[in-house]
Amino acid sequence: METIVLGAGMVGVSTALALQQRGHAVTLVDRKPPGQETSYGNAGIIQREAVQPYAFPRSIATLARIATGLSNDAHYHWGALLRLAPQLLGYWAASAPARYAPIAQAYSRLIAHCLTEHGGWIEAAGAADLVHRQGWMQLYRSAPVFDAAATQARTTAATHGLACQVLDTAALAAAQPVLQMPLAGAVHWQDPWSVRDPGELVARYARLFVQRGGQLATGDAMALRQEGSGWAVPTSAGPVTAQHAIIALGPWAGALTTRLGYRLPLFSKRGYHRHFAGGPMLTMPALDIERGVMLAPMARGLRLTTGAEFALLDAPATPVQLRRAEQSTRELLPLGQPVEATPWLGARPCTADMLPVLGKAPRHAGLWFNFGHAHQGFTLGPVTGRLVAELVSGEAPFVDPAPYLAQRFL
Repeated sequence: METIVLGAGMVGVSTALALQQRGHAVTLVDRKPPGQETSYGNAGIIQREAVQPYAFPRSIATLARIATGLSNDAHYHWGALLRLAPQLLGYWAASAPARYAPIAQAYSRLIAHCLTEHGGWIEAAGAADLVHRQGWMQLYRSAPVFDAAATQARTTAATHGLACQVLDTAALAAAQPVLQMPLAGAVHWQDPWSVRDPGELVARYARLFVQRGGQLATGDAMALRQEGSGWAVPTSAGPVTAQHAIIALGPWAGALTTRLGYRLPLFSKRGYHRHFAGGPMLTMPALDIERGVMLAPMARGLRLTTGAEFALLDAPATPVQLRRAEQSTRELLPLGQPVEATPWLGARPCTADMLPVLGKAPRHAGLWFNFGHAHQGFTLGPVTGRLVAELVSGEAPFVDPAPYLAQRFL
């Protein structure tokens, strides 16, 4: 079967590989080389422990801290809040405890397969040199926050069969001697893997796809159109036609699906990163929970990544969170010199109910969805790529797709 995959990030490349594995002749279309957009800019963690999606804060105190700029977890543009109000209201409603519980269960069923699905492609792509398998840490500055988090972590680990270690001040200092101030403690999630160059991992997967006979094409996915009983998209090498088309465009999926007549509650959370080279390096990624910054050792240096910025996709950059992150991180360790002249800016593709949109498009034959992974596209790409490929191929899906289908919004 001829198949087009639109989007060459982790989700799109993984989908292309899974389809190819099932006998499809696949063309992967993007305006940039594989792994150069959202997949490039994340913290590079395959988060096996991420069994609970990021909920909208329900605490009035937390919301007040964000609204007044006292929290670095989130930043917002007023104009974007007005435009995104329906989606954010849906996000808030879906985060209520009664609704959140089944959402988290559905989410965890996908996360459970992330290491297995990545592991096969890592081996096949010869990418083991990029991967470290010692987990990552959540760092805590204050004892009350640490004590509550440690209790919750133990419960989550026991419920989901995860490995975690709770480190007190002394144990954390021994594990991460580069930290130059005492912290209350840390939770070390031991199952996840970290990748020292996330964009390169996507590129290696894409090279494997090409080695196995797949086609890469440069083109504008937004120009996708129905043609006869199939689909067509223009590329620099000429038009590409196929029986099936899979939209795996991350934060740009909303624009294309809207043009095709769908009204899905999609929005983006923007984020920033910057590398610092020449300073001491942590042995694994670490999230400074109370300052809202992830510190990820990368090939280019220590990558600082920020929390969520609620802004329109094409709005000018406002790296307020990153400036704060740099200041707070200098309390923990010397940063060295910035590598990039200006910070990197990307966007996380989100849905109001925190679950990705997967499977058959309700109103178009041969059109399929694979987007809306929020913070976990890098983690879940091979998982949802396999699931969608099974659905396209008429196989029995290895995970029940019902919670993720677009019909839930229609």
